Amino acid sequence: MNRLLKLIIFQYHFQFIFMKNISAFFLVSILLINTSCKKEVSSSGVHNLVIDTQTVLAPFGNFEVKTPDFSNTPQFLITDFGAVKGDKVKNTQAIASAIDSANASGAGTVVIPKGEWLTGAIHFKSNVNLHVKEGATLLFSEDPHDYLPAVLSTWEGMECYNYSPLIYAYACKNVAITGTGILKAKMDTWKVWFARPSGHMQNLKRLYEMASNDIPVEERQMVNDSANFRPQFIQFNRCNNVLLENVSIENSPFWVIHPYLSSDVTIRNVHVFAHGHNNDGVDPEMSQRVLIEDCVFDQGDDAIAVKAGRNQDAWRLNTPVKDVVIRNCLVKNGHQLLAIGSELSGGVENVYMENCEVEPNAKLNHLLFIKTNERRGGYVKNIFMENIKAGRIDKGVLGIETDVLYQWRDLVPTYERRLTPIEAVFMNKVTATHVDFVSRILGDAEMPIKNIELKNIKVDSIRDQELIHKNVSGFTRS
Repeated sequence: MNRLLKLIIFQYHFQFIFMKNISAFFLVSILLINTSCKKEVSSSGVHNLVIDTQTVLAPFGNFEVKTPDFSNTPQFLITDFGAVKGDKVKNTQAIASAIDSANASGAGTVVIPKGEWLTGAIHFKSNVNLHVKEGATLLFSEDPHDYLPAVLSTWEGMECYNYSPLIYAYACKNVAITGTGILKAKMDTWKVWFARPSGHMQNLKRLYEMASNDIPVEERQMVNDSANFRPQFIQFNRCNNVLLENVSIENSPFWVIHPYLSSDVTIRNVHVFAHGHNNDGVDPEMSQRVLIEDCVFDQGDDAIAVKAGRNQDAWRLNTPVKDVVIRNCLVKNGHQLLAIGSELSGGVENVYMENCEVEPNAKLNHLLFIKTNERRGGYVKNIFMENIKAGRIDKGVLGIETDVLYQWRDLVPTYERRLTPIEAVFMNKVTATHVDFVSRILGDAEMPIKNIELKNIKVDSIRDQELIHKNVSGFTRS
């Protein structure tokens, strides 16, 4: 019997067990993720754009991810549009013209050749691949004016008009960033903005109040003299069929890779180094069918942070983040290996992290940290983590907290109270050396956390207490 057939039989058998008792997932230790590919020519296929479809098997059921393949599309070299090598002349317009031409031709690849190329914001159009060749560095200006006019974006789960992300795709289909070159942000201005001075906090409060009172997004203009809302490095906003592959990313004003309200997103073999404030590696937010694999993260914040919007804004959009697989990744530093929340008001379900490793000397708080508060609502369910290896962890293997408010506790009021149901969290085959605790679960008395299973969790030493639990129903460890 061939391997794929065995996997299909296993998955059918597993899904039967899953419906009867979801914890039976960890009774079987075999490879659960596999891909099979099929290809179709895009409707723009006059230039041979092909859509690959991968079928990803996961404990909550398989799903398909569509990925654009630009290997046979025409190329558009930025020097043909007036680009000049070096760090003095900004090539924003030359790159934009190349993108326009690639899009107008039906589909195409914009090529960044070897050398350093200074630019401002890059805005995608559909059916375009930005290919950064080996030895090429796309260097992004530190001048905020290079990211105007303001675009529809987000700040920590709330929609607004802000500085453009350094690379921005809005309502695009079939877009890619590929190549083995470097995407690098100059940080002179953004580092100053890390401090979050009083003007920033007052503008943050203003945005929160507008979002809480359903003020139209078009009126939430957050570019002014004091807001200093740093833009994301890469944002795919309301996009479909997205590929980010092989590039290295250095530094970032804010979150590094942000798929937002997007579907069919593949992030593969990407290396990220960003140690600034809020420098999460990848933040899939209210997105579906996301595959993150074979990546390296060296972060100043969370390596992977799965999100679903904040409070009233997310309730308005009513879109969960769903069907996310993260596998075969290495984390060198980060606050959490996998964070869920705290922006999770649209709901989080079906997340699977498998076969990932944290370097022994990494700075890390938790392997899995789920965080929410009484303002969020939403839900969390079907979270799986398996085959994880780590060294020393500052806090613990699993943390779940339901009263995480940070600066928001005293900055703004609770406009509407909605608790977050959290259930069905499973961890299997996890090793670490030294931890404060194995699990710290602090549920709400009105809505206890349900059905948490830890299996084959091995740690060398525990500095504090093995299990710290409050308001938990259905916890097992074996």
